Amino acid sequence: MSNLEVEPDEVVCAEPHTGRRIELLAPREVPLGGPRALTVRRTLPQRSRSLIGAWCFLDHYGPDPVRHGNGMRVPPHPHTGLQTVSWLFAGEIEHRDSTGAHASVIPGEINLMTAGAGIQHSEVSTPEATTLHGAQLWIALPESARHHPPFFEHHSPAPVVVGSATVRVFVGELAGSSSPVTAFSALVGAQVNLPAGKSARLVVDATFEHGILNDSGSLLVEGEAVAPSHLAYLAPGRATITLTAGESEVRALIIGGVPLGERIVMWWNFIGRSHDEIVAFRERWQLDVIDEGDPAGMFGMVDGYDGPPLRAPELPTVRLKPRE
Repeated sequence: MSNLEVEPDEVVCAEPHTGRRIELLAPREVPLGGPRALTVRRTLPQRSRSLIGAWCFLDHYGPDPVRHGNGMRVPPHPHTGLQTVSWLFAGEIEHRDSTGAHASVIPGEINLMTAGAGIQHSEVSTPEATTLHGAQLWIALPESARHHPPFFEHHSPAPVVVGSATVRVFVGELAGSSSPVTAFSALVGAQVNLPAGKSARLVVDATFEHGILNDSGSLLVEGEAVAPSHLAYLAPGRATITLTAGESEVRALIIGGVPLGERIVMWWNFIGRSHDEIVAFRERWQLDVIDEGDPAGMFGMVDGYDGPPLRAPELPTVRLKPRE
């Protein structure tokens, strides 16, 4: 999914650390496109916290009924310096990208696209999708990997049982289960389902920081309530995380990783390291794709999408600077 904001914020990311046991991050609503487009609930990035490990972007959406053309239709758009993760709870989305990949994703499967040096892709909900509900996440690539050639992966993780919980690991390792998709830094991403009134104690990597997104249900993280669509942050240093469901069944996402330790600049759909680099990415997109339609350019071309690619928003009138 693209960041479709008309005036996207510049985000210069570094890791703030607080002494709080659990930090609760509230979502903000972001409309993606016109009046019939999806509205997402964004918990990363925000002013108080930009990254959790290398996870740098988290949009949570739905459940939204798909009718009268209000499903997901994201035209071809670029990415650099990141990986995109598509994870659904309901619905079906068709993915096409400039590596030639063409794949659909349904609940319980992951589409992972590594943008690396540059890619473009489109995402469209299929006619079979009557409801859309899921999450879109980005992973910032470290300096050593951010110029890697782009590629695409798809995986269907098998569920594993941990006490009363059912866990599906889509990135990294957790609960004795591992995902084969490529990670360029130490990461974890998983869905956890927990019946009402039950608890689960997950053994985690103590060098990781973690985020727990409550998709639905009455969730306690280490005894602290986390409202639906909110994100609980836990700093490195703990070897276990206890999740408890209250009166209703819980479905949650757990993300985490070793703190990235690098400053990254995010603007629109690009991740770079400086103002000048972001400007250059935008110029190449506009010239190669919008103006010339050059399939041999930095971002390649998407085959099979019926419609034009997205134009990049205008850059701010001042140089992109770190946000304190």
